[in-house]
Amino acid sequence: MRRVLPLLAVLLLLATACTTGQDPGPGPDPRPSGERWRPKPGLAWQWQLSGRLDPAVDVPVYDIDGFDHPAATVADLHRRGRKVICYLSTGAWEDFRPDAGAFPKSVLGEGNGWEGERWLDIRRIDVLTPLMAKRLDMCRAKGFDAVEPDNMDGYRNRTGFALTAADQLRYNRLIARLARERGLAVGLKNDLDQIPQLLADFDFAVNEQCAEFDECGRLVPFVKAGKAVFHVEYELETEEFCPEARELGLSSMRKKYELGVWRRAC
Repeated sequence: MRRVLPLLAVLLLLATACTTGQDPGPGPDPRPSGERWRPKPGLAWQWQLSGRLDPAVDVPVYDIDGFDHPAATVADLHRRGRKVICYLSTGAWEDFRPDAGAFPKSVLGEGNGWEGERWLDIRRIDVLTPLMAKRLDMCRAKGFDAVEPDNMDGYRNRTGFALTAADQLRYNRLIARLARERGLAVGLKNDLDQIPQLLADFDFAVNEQCAEFDECGRLVPFVKAGKAVFHVEYELETEEFCPEARELGLSSMRKKYELGVWRRAC
């Protein structure tokens, strides 16, 4: 999981959520084509979640924070020929987001290791569905092509809730459905254990450090299904993981933990 560093300016204020659990549904699609993007294996990418965005990296895919960037930024990247992924935390609460006050205390669990963040009780579909629908509406309204929902493996962590694998599958499929209903491609973040069950629900994968932990082979089902795997390492040198990444068909690069502009691609 990665945390987005909060910027000084808040670009969007979301409305408070209802508690019915009903999806309000997508609004008008601002993109020229409403067809969902389906990224193929091997696409180079840039993942920048902190610092001043550099739009000039010569890659076909950008992954940027959904709250911190306006529609104009997404449009500029589109003019440069990029597809753009909207980073959101869907499994953890962040106290620096403009909609933080809409989350009742009853769904906030233990800290997830990042300042200002707490795990969410993903069993509370009634509360979280409208909140996450509004966030995905934001991504769609800004013209993003896809969404990277983060912190989607709470059941494997100490959340303060008795979450099960079945709870996680239900919630991950909910997020995937909400994204696809809005014409957004959706990526499975980490959560390697549930790839066999979730492969059909997600259009690509995003992974951190599978080489460091000798897990990259578990992502091969995405590649075999013609779906991209966007992968980063932080501790390993490129010569330590790029040969295997190329052999497996992963879109791999080395980044620093703050996920700024710097990158070293395979």
